[in-house]
Amino acid sequence: MNQNVDDYFTEGCGRCPLGGTPDCKVNSWTQELHAMRRIILETGLTEESKWGVPCYTHNGKNVLTLSALKEFAAISFFKGSLLQDPEKLLSAPGPNSQAARYVKITDTEQVARNEQHIKAYIFEAIEVEKAGLSVEFKKNPEPIPEELEAKLEEDPFLKSAFEALTPGRQRGYILHFSAPKKSETRVSRIEKCTEQILNGIGLHDHYKMSK
Repeated sequence: MNQNVDDYFTEGCGRCPLGGTPDCKVNSWTQELHAMRRIILETGLTEESKWGVPCYTHNGKNVLTLSALKEFAAISFFKGSLLQDPEKLLSAPGPNSQAARYVKITDTEQVARNEQHIKAYIFEAIEVEKAGLSVEFKKNPEPIPEELEAKLEEDPFLKSAFEALTPGRQRGYILHFSAPKKSETRVSRIEKCTEQILNGIGLHDHYKMSK
């Protein structure tokens, strides 16, 4: 996983085999990423590398990340559901996402046209952190094993991807992860399924899990 912010813009996050190759997603959105990085830094946020991507914080609190996805580049607000969104710029990663919200970018003209709006959203997100506001999450009908809860808190990208799954797919993973009696076996199952969750794939969609 990439630990250097500057390297992200040329090498990618390092979470998949495409990192550092011409096929890495960052190479599809080079200009857009740099344009958004400039805007974010002008708001005074601190730039760090977390989970392989640029993460921007205020007084040590995560506010947003900047990343390249397959079909767009994005600013992702950790507590985006608490923002007012007067310009209708925000999108949820999936129908079940409760906290994270994207600003999707597909060209530099879009960045220039919305620069002041994006800055206003960032400043509002900073105020959300200053006020200590938090998202009230709806409880999953199935109890989530503590190993999964820890992993989701550790990795917000995985958390967003998990929340974006349909309730049925979430339940399938929860039951699968909860089944073993030993904690290390539960952790192993979570690690084996991480890539599939990030890709929006359910437990039984395209493959049969080994036990």
